[in-house]
Amino acid sequence: MTAPAPLLFTPLTLRNLTLPNRIVLSPMCMYSSQNGLANDFHLVHLGQYALSGTGLILAEATAVSPEGRISPEDLGLWDDAHTLPLGRIADFVHAYGGRLGVQLAHAGRKASTYAPGRGRGAVPPERGGWTVIGPVGNAFSDLYPQPRAMTVDDIHRVTADFAAAARRAEVANLDTIEIHAAHGYLLHQFLSPLANARTDEYGGVFDNRVRFLLEVVRAVRAAWPAHKPLFVRVSATDWATGGWDLEQTTELAARLRDEGVDVLDVSSGGLTTAQQLQVGPAYQTRFAEHIRAQVPGLHIMAVGLIETPELAESVLQSGQADLIALGRPLLGDPHWPWHAAQRLGVTPHLPQAYQRGTRVKD
Repeated sequence: MTAPAPLLFTPLTLRNLTLPNRIVLSPMCMYSSQNGLANDFHLVHLGQYALSGTGLILAEATAVSPEGRISPEDLGLWDDAHTLPLGRIADFVHAYGGRLGVQLAHAGRKASTYAPGRGRGAVPPERGGWTVIGPVGNAFSDLYPQPRAMTVDDIHRVTADFAAAARRAEVANLDTIEIHAAHGYLLHQFLSPLANARTDEYGGVFDNRVRFLLEVVRAVRAAWPAHKPLFVRVSATDWATGGWDLEQTTELAARLRDEGVDVLDVSSGGLTTAQQLQVGPAYQTRFAEHIRAQVPGLHIMAVGLIETPELAESVLQSGQADLIALGRPLLGDPHWPWHAAQRLGVTPHLPQAYQRGTRVKD
C-alpha cells in the first residue's frame, strides 16, 4: 500500500476547471504597467509560475475603470486594448499546463496613491493623480485623497464596469475571475459601517451594505461563462470595534454561494488605520475554518503567513480550507511548488525543458 497523496497536490475541480493542485498565486500588485496594459514584465512574472507548476495563477488587482486603480502603475481591464496582452500571457500559461485568472478591483477611496518606494499617500494631479470616489466623502487617512461621495448612478456605472471587465477577461481566454471585496478597497468600503455612513439603500443595515457587492457579483456572473468558476476575496474582519466582522462575513458568504460564487478567498483587515491585527503563522485560517464549517457548498481559500509546505498541508488536512493562496513565499521562491512537492514526497511538476534539473534542493 502507498500513502495517500498530500492534499496540497490533489487536484480540485471547480465547475469545468480542474486545478492540478491546491497552490494558488495570490494576486499582488506589481506596479509595472503603463495605462493599465500588461507588458513583457507581466509575461515573465506570471509565466514563471506556470513553469513551476503553480495550480492557479491570479494576476494582480486589475482595475475595472481608470479611477479604480490603486496606483497609476496598476493593471487594467477597462478598455478593449487591455485584452490582447493579457491573452498573450494566457496563451503562454496554457501552453505549459497552467491556469490563469485575474482579480477585478476598484480601489475607491484608496485609489490614486503612490506605488511603494515612489512616494507616500495621494498622487497629485500634476503627477498623474485623479479624483477618487467612495461611499461617502471620508478619506482613508490624512495622507490619502479626499473622495467624492458616489451617487447611485456611480454605483450602477461601476457595476457595469465590473461586468465589462469580466467579458474582456473571457475574450483574453482567462480561466477564472476573482472579485476584490477586501483590504479596504471600494466593495469592502461599502460593506463596513466604519467606512459606509450612507443613508440610502446602499448604507445602514447589513442588507443595504452588502447590496453593492451582490449586484456586482450578479453582473459578473451573468457576463462570465457559466462553466468557469468565480472567486470573491473578502476581509473576514476589520480588526476594529464596530467594523465588519466574522459573523457578517459568514452571512455574506452564504449569499455569495447562492449567487454562483465558487470560492471565497478569506483575508482580513485593510479598512481602517485603527485596526489591531493579531498576526502570526496562518493567522487568518481560523476565519476560513469557521466560514467553511458554516457555509457548505462554498470552497474556501486560506491566505496569510502560510509559508511552509508542511503548514499549507496541515491547513488542508485539518479542514480549514480547500485552497492555499501564497503571496510573498512565491515572490521569494517562484519554484516553491517544486520544493514543496519534494518535501511532501511528491515528484515535482517539471516541464520537459527543466527535467535535467530534477536535483532541486531547498
